[in-house]
Amino acid sequence: MKPLRIPGFVILLASMYLLTGCESAPESGAGAAATSTRSKPPGLYTGLQAFSCVNGLAQRWASDVIPVRLESQANSEASGQGGKASVWKAGFISPSQRKIKYFFCSGSRLKDSPPYGASAGTEEAYGSDVASLGFQPLFLKTDSAQAYTVAQDHGGASLMKKNPNQEVTYFVLWNSKQRALYWYVMYGKDQESAAGTGIVNALTGTYVGTAR
Repeated sequence: MKPLRIPGFVILLASMYLLTGCESAPESGAGAAATSTRSKPPGLYTGLQAFSCVNGLAQRWASDVIPVRLESQANSEASGQGGKASVWKAGFISPSQRKIKYFFCSGSRLKDSPPYGASAGTEEAYGSDVASLGFQPLFLKTDSAQAYTVAQDHGGASLMKKNPNQEVTYFVLWNSKQRALYWYVMYGKDQESAAGTGIVNALTGTYVGTAR
């Protein structure tokens, strides 16, 4: 993938990590099924399936919730190839409470993963920049599987050829300057080590560019 300057990607990633603190641990038993044994296969979800999984739980937390982030977590159960992961995390804010809360959709059987099913993390105060990342769910029409296919067609396939075991991580983030919601298909576990990142419009499914 040839890099295209999309400065908002770095800013959005940094602001979410800095303004919302560390990982929020899921609350024990909150909307989740009992922990299953490792011998059972994990459940794999696409981004839209994961968002649907946690949206109802978020709505019960606060009536004015607005999603600000959706991301996958690559692990030993699923590399992220094909647009699926066993763990997804979605951040929602409540403007009336000025709180952010993360919700987890997990099909994982791993000991350190969130409990199987939908679960909730703890509430935290959010910084002033986080509100600008809020998006309307109607902009999230393209699924992670389609975003992966588009990214593959624009350089991702060559990266996968170099490393067939390449992990792929997915982010949904709102770009306030472009007034658009994007899928960031990152070939790697973090931005520093990523081989490339394909950007796909989450509403139309069209290719936007790449970022490093």
